[in-house]
Amino acid sequence: MFHALRRPEVLLPTLAAAGILMVTMGIRQSFGLFVSPIAESTGLGIASISLALAVGQFTWGAIQPIAGAVADRFGPAPVLVAGIVILALGCALTPFADNTFLLAVTLGVLASMGSGAGSFSVLIGAAAQRLPFEARGAASGFINAGGSFGQFVFAPILQKLIQAFGWMGALWTMAIVSLAALPMIAKLTGAKRQTPAAHADHGNMGATVKAAMGDRSYLLLHAGFFTCGFHIAFLVTHLPGEVNLCGLPPSVASWSLAIIGLANIFGSLYAGSCISRYRSKYVLAAMYGSRALLIGLYLIMPRNEWTYYLFAAGLGFTWLATVPPTASIVGKLFGTRYLATLFGLTLLSHQIGGFLGAWLGGLAITHFGDFTWMWYADMVLAALAALANLPIKEAPVTRLAPNPA
Repeated sequence: MFHALRRPEVLLPTLAAAGILMVTMGIRQSFGLFVSPIAESTGLGIASISLALAVGQFTWGAIQPIAGAVADRFGPAPVLVAGIVILALGCALTPFADNTFLLAVTLGVLASMGSGAGSFSVLIGAAAQRLPFEARGAASGFINAGGSFGQFVFAPILQKLIQAFGWMGALWTMAIVSLAALPMIAKLTGAKRQTPAAHADHGNMGATVKAAMGDRSYLLLHAGFFTCGFHIAFLVTHLPGEVNLCGLPPSVASWSLAIIGLANIFGSLYAGSCISRYRSKYVLAAMYGSRALLIGLYLIMPRNEWTYYLFAAGLGFTWLATVPPTASIVGKLFGTRYLATLFGLTLLSHQIGGFLGAWLGGLAITHFGDFTWMWYADMVLAALAALANLPIKEAPVTRLAPNPA
C-alpha cells in the first residue's frame, strides 16, 4: 500500500511531517526521564513534579484544537514555526524552575504547548489537505511512525546526556536540537493543496464543530481516545519510577521507552495499511483490547529487565498507532477541510485522560508506595475503550482500483 507514497510530490511532504513529529514527540515523550533527577536536584516531591507533567499532558491536548483551527484558517506554517520556537524556549527555561509553579509553567505549559502545536492535528491535517485520497492512509501511518522513531532515538540519547551533563545540560541540548525541525516546515507547507471533496467539506468551521459534537460516533471515538491518553501518559511519566521500585538501573527505563518507540514504528505503518483494508473502528477495538491483555500478563510476570523489554515491545506496537485509524474516522465522518480542528478536539480528550494518568500515578506512588491500583485502572479502561469503539457508525472501506498512471 506504500506505493502511493513513491511519487515525489507525495513523499516529500510526508517525510517532512514525519521529521517534524520525530523532533517534537521524541522530546516530549522522554520527559519522564527527568522526574528523578529533578526531584533529587531541587527537593521537589514526585507528586509535585507529576502535577507539573500532568499540566503538560493537558496543555498538549488543549492546544491541539486551537492550533488546528488557526492552521485551518491561516495555514499551518506560522503555527508550526511558533510551536518549535516555544518548545525550545520551554526546554531552555526549565533548569531555572526551582518550584512547582515555575516547573508547571516551563515544562508543563511552554514545552508542551510548543510540542502540541507541532504535533498530530496540524501535521496530519496539513498532509491530508496536500495528498490525494489514496495516499492519506499510508501517509498518516508514516507520519505517526516518525513520532515513534523520535521516541526510539531520543530516550536513550537523553539518558546518556543526563548521565554525562546532568538534567539541566540535557534540556539545554534538547532546546537546540528542537530548532533543527524549522527547515522541514517549508517542505510540508510548500506542497500544493488538493481540491477538497465537495460532498464532505461543506459548511463553516463553527457549524462543522457543532455537528461533530452532536454526533454519537464522534463522541464514542473521544471516549476511547481518552483511555489511550490515560494509558500513555501514565507510562511515559511513571515507567522510570516503576523500574526503580524493582531495583533495576535507569537504563532499563530508557531502553524500554526506546523499544516502545521502535515497536510503534512498525505498529504505525501496519495501522496505516489496515485502515485501507478494514474499518478503522475494528482496528482500534483490537488495539485497546490487546493492551488490557498485555497489562494483565505484565502483572503476573517476574520483574526483570526482559519482562520490561517484552512488555514495551508488545505495548509499543499499538502505542500511538491509534492515531491513524482515529484520524481516518474523523476524516470519513466530516471530511478534511477542518480535520486539524476536529482531530485536535479528539486529541484534547486524549490529553484529559493524559492529565489524569500522569497526576493520579504520582498520587498513587505517594499514598500507596507503588502503582498497583493504576495498573488495574489502566487495564479496565483499556477493555472499556475496546467496547466503546464497536458501536461507531463508520462508512465501509472504499477499495480503490489501481491507478494505471
